[in-house]
Amino acid sequence: MAVDIAFIIDPLASLDPSHDTSVALMEAAQAAGAQVWVTEISQLLIRDGQVWAGVTPIQLSPVQLVAGQWHIPQPWFRAGALEWRPLNTFRAVWMRKDPPVNTAYLYATYCLDLVDTKTTLVLNSPAGLRHANEKMYALQFTSVMPKTIVTADKQHIREFVQQQGMAVLKPLGGKAGEGILFLQAGDRNLNSMIEISTQRGQLPVMVQEYLPAAKEGDKRIILLNGEPMGAVNRIPTGDEFRGNMATGGRVAAVEITERDRQICQTLAPALQRDGLYFVGIDIIGGYLTEVNVTSPTGVREIDRLNGTRLGQRVMAWLLG
Repeated sequence: MAVDIAFIIDPLASLDPSHDTSVALMEAAQAAGAQVWVTEISQLLIRDGQVWAGVTPIQLSPVQLVAGQWHIPQPWFRAGALEWRPLNTFRAVWMRKDPPVNTAYLYATYCLDLVDTKTTLVLNSPAGLRHANEKMYALQFTSVMPKTIVTADKQHIREFVQQQGMAVLKPLGGKAGEGILFLQAGDRNLNSMIEISTQRGQLPVMVQEYLPAAKEGDKRIILLNGEPMGAVNRIPTGDEFRGNMATGGRVAAVEITERDRQICQTLAPALQRDGLYFVGIDIIGGYLTEVNVTSPTGVREIDRLNGTRLGQRVMAWLLG
């Protein structure tokens, strides 16, 4: 009898099989003999104190690596008929809905709290997802972080930028590089950028010292249960200071250094405590800048550049 694994994702047709880690994980689950089912947060249901979902079984045609690029079969998936099933009937439920972490997302995590953990692994843990804002969570580990403040106060931000000379401002709820600004002392637009980002002092933001090593790349490391599995370097292109793949950063193979492993070891106890099993951390110049827990990506790029199959390792851990 096949093992059933459900993935809570964005609409399947909106995913890019050559890039999205969710597709890599689903392919690996299918290759391991599991039946893959997909659903969305709008299809969750609580009835008689139990959480159900409208789930659709799918069969995937895996991408193939051809001349160093992923080749996408057409069609790359076939979907069966929608069924309503209790989530407790699945071996695992992956919460892989992309940010933003808005009200609908939070309500979905409350639904997932009702999944019986004795029968079904929910990953990442719904409580862990609520706890781990992808910017703020890293502040538990200041020993491996660059200088950072979080505030809505313009004066504090201005003073920080003056002290550092250059800084990076990040919205606390952003994703894929959205809303990240480069701040520089003496910039006549500085006040305006702060006011817009903080909604005139009503919304806190994160401001970090600018790390010159960002020009050399922003390293994404994928962790499984606190252990690093693989890494990819995202390098800014042109005049762009952000290395995010969504902003045009090019990717390159990169090693996991001893410093990287020390950072992972620093995080591991907290990640395991909070049920954050599958995580992507960002490291610039040997400093931790973010901890990505909602739908961390990078697996396709790591596999393409290194000839690995990280999804197979994940499924061996999950189903072993």
